[in-house]
Amino acid sequence: MKRIRLTSGLGFYGDNWHPVLAAIERGDVDYVCSDHLAELTLAILQKDRAKDPAAGYARDLIPMLARLWPAASARGVKFIFNAGGLNPHGAAEALQKLFTEKHWHARIAVVTGDDVLQHIDKFQTGGEALQHMDSGASIEPIREQLIFANAYLGARPIAQALQQGADIVITGRVADAALFLGPLLYEFEWSASDWSRIAQGVVAGHCLECSGQGAGGNFGAAGVWQRIPDLAHIGFPIADVGSDGEVILCKAPGSGGRINFHTVRQQLLYEVHDPKAYVTPDVVLDMSELELTDLGDDRVRVTGAIGRAAPEKLKIVAGYHHGWMGHIVIGFCWPDALKKAKAAVDTVSLMMQQQGIHHDELCIEFLGQSTFLGPHATKAQDEELNEIWLRMAIRTKEKKQADAFPRLFPWLALSGPPFMGGFHGIPAASQLIGVWPTLIPRQWVEEQIAIELLETF
Repeated sequence: MKRIRLTSGLGFYGDNWHPVLAAIERGDVDYVCSDHLAELTLAILQKDRAKDPAAGYARDLIPMLARLWPAASARGVKFIFNAGGLNPHGAAEALQKLFTEKHWHARIAVVTGDDVLQHIDKFQTGGEALQHMDSGASIEPIREQLIFANAYLGARPIAQALQQGADIVITGRVADAALFLGPLLYEFEWSASDWSRIAQGVVAGHCLECSGQGAGGNFGAAGVWQRIPDLAHIGFPIADVGSDGEVILCKAPGSGGRINFHTVRQQLLYEVHDPKAYVTPDVVLDMSELELTDLGDDRVRVTGAIGRAAPEKLKIVAGYHHGWMGHIVIGFCWPDALKKAKAAVDTVSLMMQQQGIHHDELCIEFLGQSTFLGPHATKAQDEELNEIWLRMAIRTKEKKQADAFPRLFPWLALSGPPFMGGFHGIPAASQLIGVWPTLIPRQWVEEQIAIELLETF
């Protein structure tokens, strides 16, 4: 039975690519599938593109390939990246430049069609309300503020790019697991309606999409995370997948981390709202009958995925101008650290009222006391804390209000509660981008998907 081995690339923009080299050199992998786009990454890339029209892609693509390509090309390893972000052609051009300078040869496929911003009016004319998929709110109040809108593509275009002979596939926004499913569709020629095998492919992708988290990184079991070995040299997970859909998860020999029943099940449930209906562009996955068999030696077999027909609509993530942020972080030390920080909040809040600094939203966080737990934070130790860092931020429609906000704080150094520190100047106001998720009929997206094959010499 034919088997294909996939490994994680990055789990987010800025992740560490060095563990990928171990998978290439010692893990006998066929494909590296690299997920550069978290939910908010397109907003980051939009800010880059606003400064430079040639930007808008994940720039870590270039140093990553510069380091990995020699070892990968010598072993016939292929790459799938969604690093194209908002500018897949820009990413491909930058990669072409690198390969030309290095005198490396590769066939690079660019998958486009996820960018649907220019079609929003057509969608609405066609009867799509484009309401917020979580709240049901109308898009009209923010319609004119939209600056990007990208659909989550599935795995088929990736498989088609590989069919055309690509060594490297660069996409924009695709579903995370689709990066891994694409090579499996190409290699095994699974039919479009073979839902159970496609579901197994999505399981493989979901277990790998978060890089080191699938191998014991970020492991949340109390009292157990300390026993995950050698995180400094963590091995990103590898999926050994058979043509029947069987998935065996492992990692490169000699690498750190842990692949076992517990680390795998944690990753399986990551970002899954309904394990019986995990919706992807390629299949609706039912995890309720998955069977995880711990084979020992950092190997876990995963079988039993149930697949149902792919959804009729695809998710769009759109971004829109959402005002400006002014913020500041200052610290207070023992004794009475928290009381001092709260006194600073009261003082600044009063000054905001008196000086007419208006805001649409106010964020107050006490770092070290309640940032993670919020209202559930333990109160008994309030007076025992050695130090507290106060973060205050406002969101406002006007930049001048955001600029004025942090200027309310410097005077506290000499005229506020004692033992304040950590003030490092007044940060500039930041323009905020809101995220608008919605759904549209998939055929409206798929009819504009295109694949362009480039060669480097």
